[in-house]
Amino acid sequence: MAYTLRGDDACQPTPPTPLPLPYWVAISPSAANLIGLELNSSKLPADEAWLDLLAGNCLKVDQIHFDHPVATAYSGHQFGVWAGQLGDGRAILLGEIQGQEIQLKGAGITHYSRMGDGRAVLRSSIREFLCSEAMHSLGIPTSRALSVIGSKQSVRREKMETAAVCSRLAPSFIRIGHFEHFASLQNSARLKELAEMLIKYHYPQCLNTKEPFLELFRAICSSNAKLVAHWQAVGFCHGVLNSDNISALGLTIDYGPFGFIDQFQIDHICNHSDHAGRYAYHRQPQIMYWNMTCLASAMIPLMEIDHSEEESQALLNSVLKDFPILYAQEWQQLFRSKLGLRSEDENDVKLIESLLQAMHNSKADFTSTFRSLSEIKKDSKIQEIRLRDQFIHREQIEQWLHDYLLRLQSEARDDQERKVAMNLTNPKYVLRNHLAQVAIEKAQQDDFSEVAILFKILSNPFDEQAQYESYSHPPPPEMQTIEVSCSS
Repeated sequence: MAYTLRGDDACQPTPPTPLPLPYWVAISPSAANLIGLELNSSKLPADEAWLDLLAGNCLKVDQIHFDHPVATAYSGHQFGVWAGQLGDGRAILLGEIQGQEIQLKGAGITHYSRMGDGRAVLRSSIREFLCSEAMHSLGIPTSRALSVIGSKQSVRREKMETAAVCSRLAPSFIRIGHFEHFASLQNSARLKELAEMLIKYHYPQCLNTKEPFLELFRAICSSNAKLVAHWQAVGFCHGVLNSDNISALGLTIDYGPFGFIDQFQIDHICNHSDHAGRYAYHRQPQIMYWNMTCLASAMIPLMEIDHSEEESQALLNSVLKDFPILYAQEWQQLFRSKLGLRSEDENDVKLIESLLQAMHNSKADFTSTFRSLSEIKKDSKIQEIRLRDQFIHREQIEQWLHDYLLRLQSEARDDQERKVAMNLTNPKYVLRNHLAQVAIEKAQQDDFSEVAILFKILSNPFDEQAQYESYSHPPPPEMQTIEVSCSS
């Protein structure tokens, strides 16, 4: 359901700024299906007016008319520091289609653009499109990317680039920052409206409970605890886990300087602007928990409707205490599945952490290491296991393999059955930075073929796809140090 709060403290009417001479770069058929958009044999909308709509050049197509596009206000903590009022600086919410909010990112200046131009560039739009849809295919909760529309309009970032608009879909784009915004204004009435809207349309199970607002907080915490566990399980780094970038629905949103880890380093930093490593891979669960404490602080006025301040804090804290437990349970289950383990054993956490430490010490490739585990059989001889070749510290991985084989032998599970299950859990293909970079460089020369190929591959990340075998390989040495910033 589209964001329904109105008024200057909640949003600003914001018509998109037309994009000159727009053209198609990419479109996702499965995302199009979410809103009932039929595509022709060329996999483009039959009605050409969709190009203008998704570029921000019109507000009507077919029988759909978006009368009230808005940019919403939110606040938040950025890199741990209160930043005050923020808002949709380059995202414009058109409205809702079949239960999906549709948002144009890069459609021009909004009331919250501050010193920005409200535009997105082709580079970042392609990255967001590919990663949103790749994450969906990996089974990880995410906003969706419907399309990328390009233009030759010039945009200045670190250098001159061309503009683009990425259209995004989600049941709701409400963030933790929306709660923080009304809390910072000490506007309990608005805070209550926001919470009730979320409960009505997205968390109806909270409605008829003794403590609906506490249950809403519990549901948001639970969904985000599980989300970050999924990130860790595929080696995904978000890059900017500010509270204003955290979804109230537990979705991955705001794809900026993200990255999938190639050479595994547990303290890997994907955003070169993150000098202190606040959002490094191993800190993501802790930071997500910290963001939930921000939400708890913002929701205190809601709890105080029926409780004292002390009681309100105690109730919220009782939910916060469950976050690490929920995260650990999800993380353990995901990594057990990655190792092909169906039962639980008290030594499994040690087994998982030992592998990650060995990968860290040898800088082993995250995705291919886990994928190759399915080739190991219960009766394998350690010296014959090819995985050893990915590790510099042979003694360490050989000890781990010894322990792993014993663990496999403890389960009554056929090798082939386990292999099939593991290959449905450990992807062969992820959006590696060097692959995205090649696609971007071609797109900047008006060749979108590589974007289409990557989209096709990443839509089936668990399949072998023999013709695209090279896309599963780690980056060559000269492309291992690609840096990504927040600039988009």
